[in-house]
Amino acid sequence: MSDRAVADTVTYNESVVKVGAIATMFWGVIGFVAGLYIAAQLAWPVLNLGLEWTTFGRLRPVHTSAVIFAFGGTALLTTSFYVVQRTCRASLWGGPLAWIVLWGYQIFIVMAALSYVLGYSQSKEYAEPEWWIDLWLTVVWVLYLLVFLGTIIKRREPHIYVANWFYLAFIVTVAMLHIVNNLAIPVSLTGAKSYSLFAGVQDALTQWWYGHNAVGFFLTAGFLGMMYYFIPKQVDRPVYSYRLSVVHFWSLIFLYIWAGPHHLHYTALPQWAQTLGMTFSVMLWMPSWGGMINGIMTLSGAWDKLRTDPVLRMMVVAVAFYGMSTFEGPVMSIRAVNALSHYTDWTIGHVHSGALGWVGFISFGALYYLVPALWKRQRLYSLKLVNLHFWVSTIGIVLYITAMWISGILQGLMWRAYDSLGFLEYSFAETVEAMHPFYVIRVIGGALFVLGSLVMAYNLWRTVKGDLADEAVPVPAAAAAGA
Repeated sequence: MSDRAVADTVTYNESVVKVGAIATMFWGVIGFVAGLYIAAQLAWPVLNLGLEWTTFGRLRPVHTSAVIFAFGGTALLTTSFYVVQRTCRASLWGGPLAWIVLWGYQIFIVMAALSYVLGYSQSKEYAEPEWWIDLWLTVVWVLYLLVFLGTIIKRREPHIYVANWFYLAFIVTVAMLHIVNNLAIPVSLTGAKSYSLFAGVQDALTQWWYGHNAVGFFLTAGFLGMMYYFIPKQVDRPVYSYRLSVVHFWSLIFLYIWAGPHHLHYTALPQWAQTLGMTFSVMLWMPSWGGMINGIMTLSGAWDKLRTDPVLRMMVVAVAFYGMSTFEGPVMSIRAVNALSHYTDWTIGHVHSGALGWVGFISFGALYYLVPALWKRQRLYSLKLVNLHFWVSTIGIVLYITAMWISGILQGLMWRAYDSLGFLEYSFAETVEAMHPFYVIRVIGGALFVLGSLVMAYNLWRTVKGDLADEAVPVPAAAAAGA
C-alpha cells in the first residue's frame, strides 16, 4: 500500500475540533457583548453601576482578553488542529494531549477573567493575570507546541504547507513573548502578589516588545495561517503564488519582532530605539501587503463567486481589512503622526479595524467552513443569514472605526491647541465632552456587530442540528454550464 493510500485511511481527531468550534463562537459572543457594555459605559458613565466589579477599569481587560485570547486564541487552536491534520495527512500527535490543551486553555480563560473582575491582575498594558495563572498557561502552551510539532514530524505528506509555517511561528513566538514579559518574583507561594523582574524603561520596552508582537504573531501570523488554508478551500483554487507566500512568511517573521518600540515615542526610551521601531514598522508595509495580495489574488479566475458565496465574501473583506490595518499601522508609527495619534481614539479605531475586520471576519469565515464539514452537513443552514451577518457586521465596523478616527483626530488636535497667550485652549473635560457623539456612534456600531454574531451563532446551531432553510442555493456558473 502506498504512503498516500495509507494516509487516506487516517482517522482524524475531529471531536476536539468540534468542541473548539463551539467554544470559539461562545467566547466571541461573550467578548463582543463585554465590549459593547464598556463602550456604553464611556458614553453613559452611569452604567458603571457604582460597583467595583463592573467598572470600566476591570471590565476593559475582560473584553480585550475575551476577544483576543478567548475568541481569537480558541479559533487559532481549533483551526490549527484541523489544518495540521489535513495538510499532514496525520491525526493529532499525543492522543489525549489535544484535549488537555483545549480544556487547559479554557480553564486559563476563566481564571484570567475572574482575576480581572476581582482586581488581582498585574498592572501591565494587557492586564496580565496573577503569576500562577501565567505558569498554568505556560504549561498548556508547551503542550500545544508538542501536539502541533509532533503532528508535523509524523506527517505522511512530504511537503509542509505554508499555513503550518505561520501557525508554528505563532505558537513558538507567543511562548517566548509570554515567558519573558511575565518573568516575575512572587511575594509568597500562597499569595497572588508578584513583582516584575523588569522596572522603569526596561519594563516599558519589554511590555511593548510583547504587546506589539502579540499583535504581530498572535493576531497576524496565526490568522494568516487561517487565511492560507481556508480561502483556497472556500474558493476551490490553489493559493495564488506559493513563492510569494514563502517570501511573505520570512520577511514578516524577521521584521515584526523589531517593531515594538514605536509605541514608546516621546518617552524615556532612547531615541535610537524609538527610530528602530519606527523604521521596521514602515518596512513591514510591503510584506504585509504581499500577504494581502496573495490572499485576494487567489480568487483569480473565480471572482464571480463573490456574488454568490457570502462566506467567501466575508473572508476576502477580512483580507482587505488586513491590508488597510497594515498600511495604517506603519503610518501611525511615524514619529510626527504618532505625536497626534498616540493615546487618542484613533488608536482604538485602528485596533478595531484589525480586530473586528481582519481577525473577526476571517474567523467567522473559517467557522462557516468548518461547521458543515465537521458535522457532515450538506451545507450551512442558511446562506441568507450569512449574507445578513456580513452586511450588519460590516456596517457596524464602518460606523465604529470611522467614529473613532474622527474622535481620535479631534482629540489630538484639541489636546495640542494653544491660545494666543500660550495656554492650552481646551480643558481635558472639554475634550471628553466633545467625544460624546462619537462614543454613541461607536455603541451603535458595536451593537450591530454583536447582532451579526448572534445571527451567526443561530445559523451554526441550526446547521449542527442538520436543518436546512427553505431557500434557493446558488449554483456555480461552471456547474450550470456543464449541466
